[in-house]
Amino acid sequence: MILAGVGISVGGPLLTMRLVPTEDELRSRYNPELLKKSNDEREERQEDFDVFVNRLKEYSRSDKPIWTVMIEEEERQKKAALSAARAQRREADTQREQMRREAGLESK
Repeated sequence: MILAGVGISVGGPLLTMRLVPTEDELRSRYNPELLKKSNDEREERQEDFDVFVNRLKEYSRSDKPIWTVMIEEEERQKKAALSAARAQRREADTQREQMRREAGLESK
């Protein structure tokens, strides 16, 4: 009975390690076009993941749950984007008004 338990405990993981292909073996089976595309996008995905992990670390410093902090951060980013869009719109309106004055046209 003990021998069967040891056989399963040791043999199972060994069999799994033997049967599951490594990442390099999987990549060698790729279509060359897919391999090139995957390699090109790999660095970008890694950077995105690093940014995500760093944000999670930053969020975890708070006493609040991570999902609450994430929601608050998203709201802050939305407000910042809206205020930036408003400022850009005001700048465009000001510039348009100035161009009208220079051209001798009446303002609205």
